[in-house]
Amino acid sequence: MSYNFYYMLLASYLLGSLSFAIIVSKVMKMDDPRSYGSQNAGATNVMRSGNKKAAIFTLLGDLVKGLLVVLIAKYLTKDFVGGDALVGICGVLVVIGHILPVFFKFKGGKGVATAIGVLLGFNPLLALLLAITWLIVFKLSKLSGLAAIVATALAPLYAYLLMGNNAYFGATLFISFIVIYKHKDNLIRMIKGEELGFKKDTK
Repeated sequence: MSYNFYYMLLASYLLGSLSFAIIVSKVMKMDDPRSYGSQNAGATNVMRSGNKKAAIFTLLGDLVKGLLVVLIAKYLTKDFVGGDALVGICGVLVVIGHILPVFFKFKGGKGVATAIGVLLGFNPLLALLLAITWLIVFKLSKLSGLAAIVATALAPLYAYLLMGNNAYFGATLFISFIVIYKHKDNLIRMIKGEELGFKKDTK
């Protein structure tokens, strides 16, 4: 692997480390999202501030950075043997960067929006199936955390059915594990019956 590809991996992590929950909050002169609510640097916690516009900007920023990393990696590796594996690794690293951002003392979000952006880059139909799954589960449960967990858990199955046992499936499996692990507190509250719904959720 040439040094150019190592730079791609590093750039993927660094771009992931741009936490839009924190950046948008600073630009809009809001409190750091890590200082209130669930203390999670994500769109749902930013929504707790009451500023829907900030939450939307956060969601779009975190999603688009995941998508951009994959699309750029695909373009740069289109003539490279084994390029799909490198694209998959870049996708994993941008999610890790979001969760453990070097620019913000390694305290980021839970990776849902960025993961969706990555999976959208892998296969648009995969992202569509995840969105539909999230909407159905949320409609039935009113729990955004549960919807995220169920959709993320099903992502590898969807990826396998759509693309087979390839590098994108492997990357999707790894990303799903990371995101579900970051939702472990949600899972514990659900088991205890303490997950109170969207407004109280810590997605």
